[in-house]
Amino acid sequence: MTAPWPSLAGARRAGSRLAVGALLVALAACGPAEPRARELRQMSGTYLFNISASDLPPHAREGILYKIVVRDKESRQPIENGEGQLFASNRDGAQTWDGMRKGQEIGTYYAKLNYVTAGQWAVAIRFRRDSTHKLERIDWMQDVLNARDSTVSP
Repeated sequence: MTAPWPSLAGARRAGSRLAVGALLVALAACGPAEPRARELRQMSGTYLFNISASDLPPHAREGILYKIVVRDKESRQPIENGEGQLFASNRDGAQTWDGMRKGQEIGTYYAKLNYVTAGQWAVAIRFRRDSTHKLERIDWMQDVLNARDSTVSP
C-alpha cells in the first residue's frame, strides 16, 4: 500500500527547491544594484575625510570638482568653519591647487583641480579647524587619464 502523499524526505527536497527558486525570483525582481559612488576615506590625527570627485578617474585638462566632508575623528561631528587647501603635483614638477570653500552642507568643502598632464599625481589636503589649530595633512596617489579628444569628426 502506498501513501497518497510524498515521503517526508521527498517533501523536504521539494520544499528546499521551492525556497531556493523563490529566493532567486525575489533577487532577480530587485534589479541590478545601483553603483556606489566612489569615495576615498582618509584620516589624519584629528580628522576623518570623505573625498569624492566629479569624474573618477579624472582626465587631464578638465576641471575636477572635489567634495570633501570633514569630521572630528573622536566625536564624528562635522567641522563647520575649517580652513584648507587641496593640492597636487606630478614627477615632472607640474602643480595644481585650490583653497577649500565651505559648502551648504555642514562639514562639507569644495575645491577644484585641473591636472595638466596624464599620469600619476601626488594629491594632498592640508586642513585645520581654525587658525588656532595646527594644519594636518593627508596624501594619496591619483591616476589621471589622457585628455579627451576635443576634435569633432565630420
